[in-house]
Amino acid sequence: MKPYRSMLFVPGHKPTWAAKAVAAGADAVILDLEDSVPAADKADARKTVRETIGRLRAEGVRADIWVRPNSVDSGLFGADVEEVVTDGLTGLFLPKVFDAREIVRIDAVVSHIEAREGLEAGTVGLIVSFETAVSMAHCEEIAAASPRIASLLGATGPSADVGRELGFEFTPEGLETLYLRSRIILAARAAGLHHPVSGVWQDLADLDGFRRFAEDNRRLGYRGMVVIHPSHVAIANEVFTPSPETVDHYRR
Repeated sequence: MKPYRSMLFVPGHKPTWAAKAVAAGADAVILDLEDSVPAADKADARKTVRETIGRLRAEGVRADIWVRPNSVDSGLFGADVEEVVTDGLTGLFLPKVFDAREIVRIDAVVSHIEAREGLEAGTVGLIVSFETAVSMAHCEEIAAASPRIASLLGATGPSADVGRELGFEFTPEGLETLYLRSRIILAARAAGLHHPVSGVWQDLADLDGFRRFAEDNRRLGYRGMVVIHPSHVAIANEVFTPSPETVDHYRR
């Protein structure tokens, strides 16, 4: 996977917002079918997302396009991927994964749909979001479970699902999540995944806090940030763009 400095979530049932995400300069767009879409709108959102993928590609949009389906245990995952795995999709952004067996099953489902849609085998990538205690405990096995896996998300920002599950209290210093974030980095690098991403900062008004959070994660080894608002894109792109000194160092 190429590095993404910024990946911007867009509610799947808001078709006009995708163009705004592209205009904001996000390296990748994540069309969301999970948390940001009301239950009553889920079915229509699937069709909207498929149409949005086609429209953005027809317009020549170069940003990569990912879709976050609902989790496997929600009962909605199958219908989601049946609709959105189509030409122009970069991959699936998987929420609330539990173990490596789940990844293997997802890989098989995606392979079937790729064949049906006439897509080259292995076209659709996977990014795994670690939001459960079980997944954190088995991150190494999950990271190596499928060649489709392109990156890992260490989702340890304020109000993250994993925080509620583990019971820690988020602080700006981040000591309570240092072990979790570091473990995701180790799992990614051990599996040959060079561009892990971090997130998610939910306080839209606190841009200084967002910058500190991004810089802390960059220093730890993350290469980009998942964001939920266009105002965060420019900061993420700045923080995760290598400095001239860094580029020069690695060219030697």
